[in-house]
Amino acid sequence: MTKIIGLTGGIGSGKSTVLRLFAQKNVPYYIADIEAKMLMESDAGLRKKIIEHFGEQAYNDEDRLNTGYIASIVFTQPEELKALNAMVHPVVHADFLSFAKKIKAPYLIYENAILYESGADAFCDAVILVTAPEEERIRRVMSRDGVSEQQVRDRIRNQWSEERKKALADYIITNIDPVDTQHQVDELHRMFVEKYG
Repeated sequence: MTKIIGLTGGIGSGKSTVLRLFAQKNVPYYIADIEAKMLMESDAGLRKKIIEHFGEQAYNDEDRLNTGYIASIVFTQPEELKALNAMVHPVVHADFLSFAKKIKAPYLIYENAILYESGADAFCDAVILVTAPEEERIRRVMSRDGVSEQQVRDRIRNQWSEERKKALADYIITNIDPVDTQHQVDELHRMFVEKYG
């Protein structure tokens, strides 16, 4: 049976970079954040719950999720983030299990920024944590998303600290130097294929 390797890390740590390196080795993957956004638009039951809780403005005129509006609420009010997650996580989890059942490979990567916060680590066979210094993470996100330092710090505050995650992770990739990051991914891939292949 295909093993599930969780991939997580704080905002700006470089999860997408690491995931891309695994994908280049033809490792199947599931990105919880992207799938969650798609399900928030396509799953009728979930849409209904979101509108009931956040109002009609949770979706725009094209029936697309109004991410700016949702973010302005959930990243400044922790209880609202908790409410949204309680609606979304069960739907994403069911979708992931359906995806995982179809995979024929030694292992797959389940990428989730809030893997520990959501309790999704419970169904992973192992977890990789991607880390980078906080100032570097802030710089990356400001540059990538065109947001202020304070907005990035607000998002960081809603995630567990790296220290807390490090204590739980099975493997840690330090993502500062691209060549070094590649070596770390190569080594883990070789090990997972040997162990699970």
